[in-house]
This record gives sequence, C-alpha cells and structure tokens, in this order.
Amino acid sequence: MAAAPRWVEAINKALSHPDNKGKIIYQVATVDVQNAPHVRSQVHRAFLAPKGRPDLPLLVTSTDVRTPKVTQLHANQRVELAWWMEGSQDQFRISGFAYIFPSPLATAHPTPISPEALALKTLESQGFDWDAKRLEVFNSMSPGMRASWTVPYPPGSPLENPNEQKDWPREVPTEPQSDEDRKNLEVAQRNFALMLFEPLEIDWVQLGVQPNRRTFFKRDGEQWDEQLLVP
Repeated sequence: MAAAPRWVEAINKALSHPDNKGKIIYQVATVDVQNAPHVRSQVHRAFLAPKGRPDLPLLVTSTDVRTPKVTQLHANQRVELAWWMEGSQDQFRISGFAYIFPSPLATAHPTPISPEALALKTLESQGFDWDAKRLEVFNSMSPGMRASWTVPYPPGSPLENPNEQKDWPREVPTEPQSDEDRKNLEVAQRNFALMLFEPLEIDWVQLGVQPNRRTFFKRDGEQWDEQLLVP
C-alpha cells in the first residue's frame, strides 16, 4: 500500500518545532526563455495528494496570474524550492514541476502539465476540481492579504505615481458589504491563481544534529529511494 514519503514527515516535524513557528516561506526558482534564473519567496499553504496516493504529495501555494513567473512556467515547468527552518536547522531543497491554475475569468491559461508529472496527471484523471481548491485557498487568507490581488498593475511593473497607492484597497472582506467590496472581491479572485509544486527530488540537510546529516530522496515510480550524502 502506498504511503507518504518520509520527507513529508520530516517537513511537518520541522514545522512543529517551537522555534520554527511561522517558518512557512520558501524560495522558488524558475528560468525564463533565455535560461536566466529568477527566484522569489512564496508562502506554503498546505500539502495535497491525489485520492489513494499519499506517495504523490504536492505543495500548495498561490500567485498573482499577472506575474512573470506564469510566462516562465508556460515555457519550462521545472522549478526548485529552498526552504530553511532556522529553529531546527533544517534545509529542504525540493526539485520538481510547478503548475499554475488561474481563475476561469482570467485571460491567462493554466500552465502545461508535463507527462512526467505523475501527481498532477493523477489529479487530472481523478477529475480534481482545481477552481474549488483555488477558491478555498483564496478564502483562507486575511482581508488584507486578499487586497494585494486588487492592485491595478502587474507585480513588478513600473509605478509612475507612488501616491496612487494610497487609494488602493486595504482589505477585501469575505462578505462584501458594498458595491465597492463586491468589485474588489471580483478583481482579487480574477487575479488570484492556485500554484502547486510536484516534488521529484528532495535534498534534506540537518544541521541541528551532530554529526550533521544529509539525505537525498528521489521518486522512482510508486516509491521514494533514499541515499545518505556527505553534509
């Protein structure tokens, strides 16, 4: 019977460490069509796996559909994450595929799913409701965080007049109380995209133990191979 890989347990254990409270930020690297690297920080939201396949875990996060990473991932779905948890001195480097599912109302399209992305392909074959998950993640955020998706310009684009930021929405409530609230909610939901990471390889370094340990995990069909490495 398929089981969740040991590296998932390792991440959850590290996250539960008292000194790792709030350590849910990882760095995500992509490459553009010129093979130039781009890295940014993103918030880990949850783990997700296809029904009956705990051996195929994915990491859940989100993005603005107007960001350059969406174009980059249309060209190349391979990514690498670096996740450092200072409290327990654990580092996880996670290499695999990314998938972005935008709002059906957005002009952007979902990024391609590689034939090698077994977890994503399995979700797809199971009829997974991508948009329901997207809205679930969106609704779990604070009103202030949801407001960040109402900004009228794409992230990273030139800001000609900094003063206009004062007029941008500060909150998008769960239950709109006015026409303005409803408009802002519509805009935020349209710009909000679900982002999933499917790991293929994990490099786990434990600097909080002596001697230090380093373990490499690689997916091989329905199992995960493990190899100890020099730290």
